[in-house]
Amino acid sequence: MGIFEAIVVFICSWWLIFLPMLSAGTRSQHEAGEVIPGTERAAPVLVRWRQKIIIATAGAVAVTFLLWLALHMHWLDFMIPRL
Repeated sequence: MGIFEAIVVFICSWWLIFLPMLSAGTRSQHEAGEVIPGTERAAPVLVRWRQKIIIATAGAVAVTFLLWLALHMHWLDFMIPRL
């Protein structure tokens, strides 16, 4: 796997990890009992962007490394038909 492929795998895996995490662990204003006048009741109170970005980055690094390791060690060669 070259550098371009590694970057593509990293970006795709980062987004696939980050997007589902956006709603994880957030509480709405209605649930917290702190509805600010003029805002939606379902708006989140605290999103914790930094924590979610760090977790998504660490997960994407792990996925990219594991895929590189699997390709480098030829663990996926059984999937290639031999002619």
